[in-house]
Amino acid sequence: MATLSDIGLAAAINILSAIAFLIAFAVLRLQPVNDRVYFPKWYLNGVRSSPTRSGAFVYKFVNLDWRSYLRFLAWMPAALKMPEPELIDHAGLDSAVYLRIYLIGLKIFVPMAILAFAILVPVNWTNSTLEDSKVEFSDIDKLSISYIPLGSQRFWTHLVMAYAFTFWTCYVLHKEYAIVASMRLHFLATEKRRPDQFTVLVRNVPPDPDESVSELVEHFFLVNHRDHYLTHQVVYNANKLAKLVKKKKQMQNWLDYYQLKYDRDPSKKPTRKTGTLGLCGKEVDAIEFYTSKVDEISKQEAIERELIKKDPKSIMPAAFVSFRTRWGAAVCAQTQQTRNPTLWLTEWAPEPRDVYWKNLAIPFVYLSIRRLIVAVAFFFLTFFFMIPIAFVQSLANIEGIEKVVPFLKSLIEVKTIKSFIQGFLPGIALKIFLIFLPTILMLMSKFEGLTSLSALERRSASKYYIFLLVNVFLGSIITGTAFEQLNTFLHQSATEIPKTIGVSIPQKATFFITYVMVDGWAGIAGEILRLKPLIVYHLKNLFLVKTEKDREEAMDPGSIDFASSEPKIQLYFLLGLVYAVVTPFLLPFIIVFFVLAYVVFRHQIINVYNQKYESGAAFWPDVHRRIITALIISQLLLLGLLSTKHAANSTPLLIVLPVLTIWFDRFCKGRYESAFVKYPLQEAMMKDTLEHAREPNLDLRAYLRRAYDHPLFKDNEENDDNISDGGESEFENKLVPTKRQSRMNTPVPSKYNGSSSPLLPE
Repeated sequence: MATLSDIGLAAAINILSAIAFLIAFAVLRLQPVNDRVYFPKWYLNGVRSSPTRSGAFVYKFVNLDWRSYLRFLAWMPAALKMPEPELIDHAGLDSAVYLRIYLIGLKIFVPMAILAFAILVPVNWTNSTLEDSKVEFSDIDKLSISYIPLGSQRFWTHLVMAYAFTFWTCYVLHKEYAIVASMRLHFLATEKRRPDQFTVLVRNVPPDPDESVSELVEHFFLVNHRDHYLTHQVVYNANKLAKLVKKKKQMQNWLDYYQLKYDRDPSKKPTRKTGTLGLCGKEVDAIEFYTSKVDEISKQEAIERELIKKDPKSIMPAAFVSFRTRWGAAVCAQTQQTRNPTLWLTEWAPEPRDVYWKNLAIPFVYLSIRRLIVAVAFFFLTFFFMIPIAFVQSLANIEGIEKVVPFLKSLIEVKTIKSFIQGFLPGIALKIFLIFLPTILMLMSKFEGLTSLSALERRSASKYYIFLLVNVFLGSIITGTAFEQLNTFLHQSATEIPKTIGVSIPQKATFFITYVMVDGWAGIAGEILRLKPLIVYHLKNLFLVKTEKDREEAMDPGSIDFASSEPKIQLYFLLGLVYAVVTPFLLPFIIVFFVLAYVVFRHQIINVYNQKYESGAAFWPDVHRRIITALIISQLLLLGLLSTKHAANSTPLLIVLPVLTIWFDRFCKGRYESAFVKYPLQEAMMKDTLEHAREPNLDLRAYLRRAYDHPLFKDNEENDDNISDGGESEFENKLVPTKRQSRMNTPVPSKYNGSSSPLLPE
């Protein structure tokens, strides 16, 4: 059981680590040689150029201006200086709204902490309930609800504070939901023209024996959207070609490396072995070896590219269909196309850079099966991860370690080592266990078949949040109880066990405090240092860079990892809301996290990150929903806890809180969520009208014609057979040409495509 001294030691270690990271960053960012690592966003925008100066050679690598080092913390106020509207123009709405999540944490928890320390802490500090019991406790528990006598009237204070905290949280969430919804609608109304505004993704196009997928799509939309259809681009299965391109790039990098090595020392010809990983086999000239590899893959690539264009099986039953107006696209994306709801499925197309092309090649019929497989796999992953969680919890109990390894007892009992084990080691061990989890969950989401990067990140974030809720939060409480209270369980009646579990909830605050400090203090400070991109950039600069273009490609600006960072933020919301009434001592640690994370990520968004896509804050309903979930969990846990405290009079009144919270969530969903899933036709019409007035001669067809070409075909000639326009004359005729044998010239859809109507004559 960690004590105040253990928490103090852990705080000292994490504060020193955070300071060390921040100082290292403040120094490294000033060096000209690191400028592209710490300010890549400005290079990509064309605002910043190489910082190297003429003069002494050393100036190209080291900043010798001692006065700049006196302002090593100037990046903090600079990060806060940019106004939010300018930030949206600079980095996009997704980034700006992501930062608002941290601000919400501060808006919720700062007033809570002030109120809790002014009212709850003095109320908790009374009597000697834990001292008279057989349950193990620490000094921190004296600040919690556990220190109040059973059946005390003081529990009314906690009930009133639970209501106050709930109403305050709901008030903040309501205000933020309204603000973000307004920001999204304004962003969509003022946003520059983008291909996705005019385009829908059509899935599950039914087969037709008389027409190709491209001809069928063109015919269907000329008939059913004759006044608005403009053009379409079919979807290719180019996954095999993508593997060849990736392999060719790897071979080219090795060729560049050995060529650069030879250019620096022409007297020595570089060699390598032909076997596995170049460790065995015949020794050959490295440049000739990789040149032949690149030529060989280039031939395979050309063959595969032609095969994709000519083989009908390479064309998937899906297409990106573009319209003349945003209004036409909105109508198509938000309506059912045929009486069979499983065919001709339409949805808003992601913006081109948001498309996850690999999953477009997955047949639609397989998606349900894949999602079932992932659901089962995720269940077992979540369940079996309880084992390492239990191990981590055992580290939080010094007595448990001594029982397993009794010969280390004398070493463990040393005060400093004991404080380190209980105050720092559990948090860092849990963080290590979670390192590879986001990658595994992202692979699961990709296997499900989602077609956009933003959807993949949102789905992966949802899985990660459930995992953190079940394993890190509930698992830590349950397994911690089993380890720490096992002896008590064995020597008491069954009716006393719920009481012991109830008391253990506030006792786990010490473990979560250590985790917040490791992950939320030192971890966030380590984020700004960008140690991995720094090392990778200099390795590439040393071995691969030959031109200025190579140097630009060596930059890795990265982006906000929404799939892992947002669920972690939600864990802090959960901890704060659960322990605000139970153990308010945890709140200052969470507030420090939100302050530090807001400053750090604001700096990274302004200077570093280059977002891979822009979804217009489509993730916000998920953020709101998870905070509501955390609020309900906190209410239910408090209800269970008070039921063990013989607070019979006050406990029933807590039942109302989850009901009110669920009603509030339904209200927000009905009032604001439509702004994130639908596009108002009125807004679309207004934007179309303004654009037509400002640019009456706009050639929209040329703008959209190649917008959704697969990236692997971007540099190749246009394939006219699979990109159809639908000329002006086609819209003037009532009859649409078709290749079907049954009706050569008809507005009636084919019976094969699932859209025919028995009410129409054959």
